[in-house]
Amino acid sequence: MPVISAPHAFNESQLYVDLQSIFGRSLYLKCEGFNFAGSIKLKAANEMVESAEREGILKPDSILVESSSGNLGVALSMIAASKGYQFLCVTDSRCNLSTRLLMEALGSEVHVISELDANAGFLGARIDYVRALCASDDRYVWLSQYTNPGNWQAHYRTTAPEIASHFPGLDVLFVGAGTTGTLMGCARYFRKWHRPVRIVAVDSVGSVAFGGEPGRRMIPGLGMSMRPPLLDESFVDEVIRVEEADTIRTCHRLARRGFLFGGSTGTVVSGAMDWLNRRDTPGITAVAIAPDLGERYLDTIYQTNWLQDLYGENILDPEQVAVGHRRERPTPDPPDTPDTPPRHRSR
Repeated sequence: MPVISAPHAFNESQLYVDLQSIFGRSLYLKCEGFNFAGSIKLKAANEMVESAEREGILKPDSILVESSSGNLGVALSMIAASKGYQFLCVTDSRCNLSTRLLMEALGSEVHVISELDANAGFLGARIDYVRALCASDDRYVWLSQYTNPGNWQAHYRTTAPEIASHFPGLDVLFVGAGTTGTLMGCARYFRKWHRPVRIVAVDSVGSVAFGGEPGRRMIPGLGMSMRPPLLDESFVDEVIRVEEADTIRTCHRLARRGFLFGGSTGTVVSGAMDWLNRRDTPGITAVAIAPDLGERYLDTIYQTNWLQDLYGENILDPEQVAVGHRRERPTPDPPDTPDTPPRHRSR
């Protein structure tokens, strides 16, 4: 049992759940929510803060400021409290109430943006607010998770090697796409690995991260209302987009088997199972990354009134939850073997 003196010194990231018994397909889910920040964002937050300290950007009177839909804000709140910094999180109205309260409990200030930007999202408005703050007072230090290389470097150094050590025969890795820090760190690592690994990015319908039309997105975590500056699509073999209704049903299917995960995890698992079902490749070793757990979503994706108001009364139809997907799927593509290069990129 470790003994620690700082909350960010503990992060149990070597736990995997085999989803075979729940979905009928073997998918190893890497659980990243077992730390005091409650999500994978602790890795990026710690890397970015330590880098800013080494470079002399952060000083004792500095005020950290960051735009976040929730999880990074919590991680930075925890680190700021531990190190004695002030922190202001600029979030938006989609951020779960419990997440906002948690940041405030850790001593952070939270500013909520309520107006959409030109791309039907909040991100542009959040960033504009952060830039205005930094221009008004040089004590503000913006780590900028959207452009900071420490975001992907954290996963290149930690997340990807952790997966590689457990699964030396890895064939395909499913990674949710938000800022694309996790995606780019893992993709860059496995590009240099001893065997080919297919990298599948999982995005939300309505996100414009990989192009396409913007649309309503109510579940925070994955998806972007702009192209992620960190994204290099040459490292990505395929992109799968998941409807929020499928995210919700997948979360509830997991919960009914005792696994309470967050919305990002529901999106990644839904997309991964769709991919595996369409290919039906026996013996494939597949891993997906679960960014967080589900307690912070109790008042949203696990709250019946919230769900029915946004998605209709049949969102939790028992048969559809059991299947895990709402839509009929297209005729399966011919199976791609992991040892051959991708023939096309799904959009």
